[in-house]
Amino acid sequence: MTRVKSKTQPRKLWPRYKINVSVPAGDKILDVSSFEKFLHDRIKINGVAGKLGNTIVIKRQGNSVIDITSKIDLSKRYVKYLTKKFLKKNMLRDWLRVVSTDKNTYKLKYYNINKDQIA
Repeated sequence: MTRVKSKTQPRKLWPRYKINVSVPAGDKILDVSSFEKFLHDRIKINGVAGKLGNTIVIKRQGNSVIDITSKIDLSKRYVKYLTKKFLKKNMLRDWLRVVSTDKNTYKLKYYNINKDQIA
């Protein structure tokens, strides 16, 4: 009798995203704790917002980075959408933009405004 080898699936890595808010937080125009609370209240799981449980963990690393770790599929685009929604709510959308710096990282940057250019 021969042994049948079972195919083991490689362990799936859970998505982990970081949002670097060091520049606007350093200038004190963005409150990191309110942004963290906004994400906690607005991320939806199965159509229900605010009930994250153990599936999604949102942590703040100092006053510069928000770390989102998920045990379910969470798209990077959804994180960007919620970040832009927060900026719009706090009337910062005209001054800040969300830029991808890495595969799993976003950074909030100021728009480049050159006063010498004529529109």
